[in-house]
Amino acid sequence: MKIRLRNRFLAGSLLLAFLALPFAGLAPVGASFAAEAATSVVVQLREVDLGFPVEATVEAVRQSTVAAQIAGRVTEIRVDAGQRVKQGELLMRLDAREAAGSDASARAALAQAGAAYERTKSLYARKFVSQAALDQAAAAWQAAQGAAASSGAGLSHGAVTAPIAGLVAQRHVELGEMAAPGRSLVTVFDPKGLRVIASLPQYKLAELRKIGRARIEFPETGLWADALRVEILPTVDARSHTATARLYLSENIEGVVPGMYVRAHFTLGQTRKLTVPPSAILRRGEVTAVYVLDEKGGAHLRQIRMGEAVPGGEIEVLAGLTAGERVSLAPVKAGIELKAVSGR
Repeated sequence: MKIRLRNRFLAGSLLLAFLALPFAGLAPVGASFAAEAATSVVVQLREVDLGFPVEATVEAVRQSTVAAQIAGRVTEIRVDAGQRVKQGELLMRLDAREAAGSDASARAALAQAGAAYERTKSLYARKFVSQAALDQAAAAWQAAQGAAASSGAGLSHGAVTAPIAGLVAQRHVELGEMAAPGRSLVTVFDPKGLRVIASLPQYKLAELRKIGRARIEFPETGLWADALRVEILPTVDARSHTATARLYLSENIEGVVPGMYVRAHFTLGQTRKLTVPPSAILRRGEVTAVYVLDEKGGAHLRQIRMGEAVPGGEIEVLAGLTAGERVSLAPVKAGIELKAVSGR
């Protein structure tokens, strides 16, 4: 039994390793192996976008992190990550009694600072203290006023509500924890508005600004999506010499959430490439192959050399196939059936 291999561009050791694995060592047989159209495809040169790929990240256009405005203990939590909330909905409560105590202290300090300022002002009028002493007392009084105003306002913020409608991305505190002013409590984002953030090199900016078209690749799922709008910010980072690009996505793309890694492919033009669907490719270690179907119904294992994914999800073939050949879309099944036939 022999396997017909064309374009032997891999080392012999890799080829031997491939032949030792399951589904290898299978010969083309004269027995009929008629592949239906639904399980095979004719390889053709096709017009594809010539893209400039850039690594990027998904982010929400509208996202808000709610922070504590008082010092208080978390006494009630009503939401968790992944939960949908409405604008103004109660998310959690903080115990404001400790804030009330600090408010009383702040008001007492305000009264004391005010009295000290009035006394210093009277002494200054009688030439008993200097201008510097009067300025110091005035500054202390103003600081006490600010502290009292901040503490008093905090009493009305024991209830934490959602600033926007959307999904809870993350809850940063647990029940019973102490929340200090400025500490993050909950992050909420609007899933209907997502965009991709990418960094573009300075030498490509003039060309990319003229084009204004891009497609987004989601490598884990094989999904591709057109960017609705492309914005390239007018400034360049002095350290990295890159500019930030924002690529806006359509609403409600399944499985896309903020923080995901993606690739942004900026369209530079079009070219013709030989491509195959990912389902036709059989991988064994470092060797890649497809089952080529001949006119007599035989199937032949053929090594190929792949390029990158092209818009639409197919994979470029650099060597090993020619236009017009038919390949199986179920290579594992083809290998099993061929092994069964050759074993008879």
